[in-house]
Amino acid sequence: MVDLIAYRQSERELSRTNDLLNLMPASGRIALDVGARDGFLSTLLADRYDTVVALDLAKLEINDPRIALVQGDVGKLAFTTGAFDLVVCCEVLEHVPSHLLQRACDEIVRVAGRSVVIGVPYKQDIRLGRTTCGNCGKQNPPWGHVNSFDEHRLRGLFASLAVLKLSYVGVTNDVTSVAAAALMEFAGNPYGTYSQEEGCIYCGRRLSRPARRTLPQKLATKAGLLLNRFQRAVTPLHANWIHVHFAK
Repeated sequence: MVDLIAYRQSERELSRTNDLLNLMPASGRIALDVGARDGFLSTLLADRYDTVVALDLAKLEINDPRIALVQGDVGKLAFTTGAFDLVVCCEVLEHVPSHLLQRACDEIVRVAGRSVVIGVPYKQDIRLGRTTCGNCGKQNPPWGHVNSFDEHRLRGLFASLAVLKLSYVGVTNDVTSVAAAALMEFAGNPYGTYSQEEGCIYCGRRLSRPARRTLPQKLATKAGLLLNRFQRAVTPLHANWIHVHFAK
């Protein structure tokens, strides 16, 4: 399990949060935080907005009287059109099934009155860090991220909005290749993101690292790691996250 307190205080996460805050309007009447999770961002928004609504698929437990808690789905938001001065959706869209992604973005646009701030991983190679479910045997993308984004894709998903400001945070060259990904799949993906809170996207069961591997699987793992090391050496660094402030 991820230690959220330590995670929030890490240098990378503080940089990401500060950049998001710099993108957002300094004040307003009402804001919606889509995918509020532990309420960290909602609490920061409550210092700027008269009312903050925190929404998540799971039941929320945020101990802050300034924040209204709502359990719901970004694909079918139970709010009136233009209800919020600001809609913030960070670290969410990469989890939305691809066939539902445009609908989720359309709902965000619908309920936004003025501004939309989106934060997602930038050009993430979701072949790297895959896990293999011990229950159903299927491969899962890292952290349950089923979508990868760049500027072009985000502009297309929010085509009716104007880009007011765009920023990039962090650096990475975490990539893999077709050959390395195939080797890791054969090996059972022993170096996948098994510490993630998200369960298997197919059967919902908690993911756990494979207990035993054969000698061929161990050799495949070493070969895959070597290929990934080479791939990183020849791949330029790029941003870890992309943040966009859209205006309606």
